[in-house]
Amino acid sequence: MIENLSSQKELEKVVLVSVKTPNVSDAQVEEYLDELAFLAETAGAEPVARFIQKLAMPDPKTFVGSGKLREIVDYMKVHEVQTIIFDDELSPSQLRNLERELKVLVLDRTNLILDIFARRAQTAHAKTQVELAQYQYLLPRLTRMWTHLERQRGGIGMRGPGEKEIETDRRIIRDKIAKLKVDLKKIDKQMATQRQNRGKLVRVALVGYTNVGKSTLMNVLSKSEVFAENKLFATLDTTVRKVVVDNVPFLLADTVGFIRKLPHHLVESFKSTLDEVREADVLLHVVDVSHPGFEQQIEVVTKTLNEIDKREKPTVLVFNKVDAYSFVPKDEDDLSPKTKANFSLEDLKDTWMGKQGDCIFISALNKVNFVEFKKLIYGTVKEIHAQRFPFNDYLYNSYNQEGEVE
Repeated sequence: MIENLSSQKELEKVVLVSVKTPNVSDAQVEEYLDELAFLAETAGAEPVARFIQKLAMPDPKTFVGSGKLREIVDYMKVHEVQTIIFDDELSPSQLRNLERELKVLVLDRTNLILDIFARRAQTAHAKTQVELAQYQYLLPRLTRMWTHLERQRGGIGMRGPGEKEIETDRRIIRDKIAKLKVDLKKIDKQMATQRQNRGKLVRVALVGYTNVGKSTLMNVLSKSEVFAENKLFATLDTTVRKVVVDNVPFLLADTVGFIRKLPHHLVESFKSTLDEVREADVLLHVVDVSHPGFEQQIEVVTKTLNEIDKREKPTVLVFNKVDAYSFVPKDEDDLSPKTKANFSLEDLKDTWMGKQGDCIFISALNKVNFVEFKKLIYGTVKEIHAQRFPFNDYLYNSYNQEGEVE
């Protein structure tokens, strides 16, 4: 049988590199590299090796030491790997030095995330936001081993605005950035007008780390078809749907997911997307409870939310994917302390997670514990709705079961 060669496209091989500083544990470094590997796979690459070096701080010239750099060079030559990705943002000088030493494509975490955003951008709004962030990242890094704008090469890290030759006037890039900022202001103004036109309905925003199931939850609650898959940053454009739980209507917004070391260029570019979070009356903080590092993910999201909006607002912790949690029954004769792997769902409710005020354990995909979840949303939204529309609430509560006013 003849194989379909077009479907057997070979993935681009990449090497991942990280520096372990004294304030980071071995487990955290591995977790960060796992996330970097997931980012690389989302971008269409295949991580084939990891290199970790313990340093007090990254080398200001080449990020890693000369010995580790030689080890990486030797590996890449033997295994014919042409791309290397660093789990931090490299300075322009580090980038130039590494490209000169390695003679391969050098990417950092920021560049990789920008590349994924460029893939995911669908609307003019998202594309403008991503392009602006790309040019802002590119401006101090013009002296790179890339091809011309009119002859862009493929592969990860190469999608988007590309780069001119070294002698290209930086003014061209600055002019482009200025124009994109003007375009983005126009779009942001249109988005702000749309938000004003929604009236005084209670606004609920889904927030959380990337790939925790926000879009799946959006689809179930609003009975819509927002794009969702097991990839990082599946959603870039904010989607808003009107939802009615029992008798209470509200607006539900699905926002872009957060991540560690989110490039500041993207945060700046996606201001209008984050405005949905600022203007929300209630936040549903979705957490993937099956992820081994979900506690750190909660910290990242909480810190980012505090940077976006200092105001206190009702927040519900939604511990999602309980059906993906692996429960290992503990042997009755085993006297060792119980670990998270032995926790049942009831045990989880008795932990610090279940004592966080408004919280719920669900599975958005399989609708586990969904009746209780909708009751919690109903109670939270109805309280705000009653304050905003007291007359309507009075009328509703005045009806008896036969539909007559008491």
